[in-house]
Amino acid sequence: MSGLFGDPPPEHEVPLPEGPGLFGDALPVAVAITPAPAYRVLARKYRPTDFSDMIGQEAMVRTLRNAFSLGRVAHAFMLTGVRGVGKTTTARIIARCLNCIGVDGTGGPTTEPCGVCANCTAILADRHPDVTEMDAASNNGIDDVREIIEAVRFRPMQARTRVFILDEVHMLSKPAFNALLKTLEEPPAHVKFIFATTEIRKVPVTVLSRCQRFDLRRISVAELSAHYGRIAAKEGVAVEDEALALIARAADGSARDGLSLLDQAIAQTAEGEAISATAVIEMLGLADRGTVFDLFEAVMGGKPAAALAITDNAHARGADFGELLSDLLELVHTITRLKSVPALRTGLELPEAERTRGAALADQLSMASLGRAWQMLLKGTGEVEQAADRRAAGEMVLIRLCHVAELPPPGELVRLLRESPAAVAMSTAPAPAPSGGGGGGGSRAVANGAPRMQAEPRLAPSGALPSGPVLSTFRDVAALVEQAREATLHAHLVHSVHLVRFAPPVIELRPQPEAPRDLAARLGALLAERTGTRWTIALSSESGEPTLAEQGENADQSRRIAAAVHPMVVAILTAFPGAKIEAVTDSATDRYGLPATPDVSLGGEGEPPDFDLPPPGLDDIDEPADFWENTP
Repeated sequence: MSGLFGDPPPEHEVPLPEGPGLFGDALPVAVAITPAPAYRVLARKYRPTDFSDMIGQEAMVRTLRNAFSLGRVAHAFMLTGVRGVGKTTTARIIARCLNCIGVDGTGGPTTEPCGVCANCTAILADRHPDVTEMDAASNNGIDDVREIIEAVRFRPMQARTRVFILDEVHMLSKPAFNALLKTLEEPPAHVKFIFATTEIRKVPVTVLSRCQRFDLRRISVAELSAHYGRIAAKEGVAVEDEALALIARAADGSARDGLSLLDQAIAQTAEGEAISATAVIEMLGLADRGTVFDLFEAVMGGKPAAALAITDNAHARGADFGELLSDLLELVHTITRLKSVPALRTGLELPEAERTRGAALADQLSMASLGRAWQMLLKGTGEVEQAADRRAAGEMVLIRLCHVAELPPPGELVRLLRESPAAVAMSTAPAPAPSGGGGGGGSRAVANGAPRMQAEPRLAPSGALPSGPVLSTFRDVAALVEQAREATLHAHLVHSVHLVRFAPPVIELRPQPEAPRDLAARLGALLAERTGTRWTIALSSESGEPTLAEQGENADQSRRIAAAVHPMVVAILTAFPGAKIEAVTDSATDRYGLPATPDVSLGGEGEPPDFDLPPPGLDDIDEPADFWENTP
């Protein structure tokens, strides 16, 4: 019995008095209180202990098995992947494989560790003196690495190989990485390094080049669902298949995250009851899959009242609007995949709801509509995260989607306007065009009934410039200079000189002050070399015509003005608020933006672009709704 100053009695023993009781009662019987075993979460309880327990990493397991069987085990490994896919677990399995001595104590390195020898049990318990596991997130300084370098010098105390496991190695400082390089490149034969990281891009290339790299992939939803189902069966818990799929989807490829969610679902379910999909949905704050499909159908059908009614019910059940939009994004992606890869409809990769309802939606929706929904939802998720009222922001995103669901994309709109029966009978009368400044001639642009709007820079149309030495215009001269790869001279001809007279073989120019003094001599020499004819380049003080660059800008501005007032373009801009004309291109222009056939006048006002008229009835359109009603 412990004395007054002795050690306290163990917690599981009740101290008994010596001798009879105070009133002569019999001595009490000793009662041993056995403490309840500490609960181990599923993520720890079912952590793989060998390669056969790992799921979803077949390529890595196959490579490591072959390396051990051939005796070609690298001295350093780099394991990378998202959280919870098994990086640290793999590192511990490799440490056991290197140091297992078998049941009889005579075994060597193996890919099937026994699990019962002293080394295996000590590594599993995280108390082996020769296996050092360090968290580089909190031990990232050069002094921490120096301790490892110092420990490398000593041979193992108990095991065959000293193993250093550095988790989150990308958190090491630059001096720490530099201090580790030499040891990492030429470690002693009894030392192995195993690094794990979720940010492989932050690891210096000098370190990566000294390691054998393994990328642990995200585990698929199907593999996780099956894995969680097996674990639930071992735990004696019934779980609906849909609930397993929801947990696997929420795990996002991480086995550990999904096991934590399964643990939570088991804890909130009464004993003896099955874990239902509804319970998981409430636990995760999700909308059930059927609700997501209903909401998507309402949104793409242009039914805002129905969409808001669905979100009201989902919000009442605790669904978060950010998660709701994320579910819609995932559904759009799934439907797009079903539309792009029809074989998915008969495979087992997707759940039943996606294969049936998703396939039907893929047949009904165009790729353009799906792409537009994806972009709007992607932007909407960011708005929800930044908004003070997440519900209001989410509902505004859905309302916008409802109102644009029935609108064709711009490309489809132009096609409809072009191919409608009314558009075929277009009037040939010229459209009203404002006068615009232009130099060197006007421009006519007919783009199949509608101007083409694009954001790309204008490319030089083929066939606009002569390919031979025949020079009939000053633009031909500039093009010949460009073909000769005289970039500086060509730039000055375009931007710094005004043509006064062009009468081959005589060219009269007025150079601007920034033009080089030897421009005339260089141009004359190049033309003589290329054409075999002596040219005279004269300098003049007369004003001449605008530069080629100014003429091109004036012609482009004229085309923009004509396009902006064209009834068809006005209808498009009205129907799509926020749209704008980025550029108006004309296949009949050359690389300078001027007509391939120049006007005879020099510096005069050219003709504006001449577009075909729109279908009858578009001139009277005032509201976007009228436009859509008049469009087939």
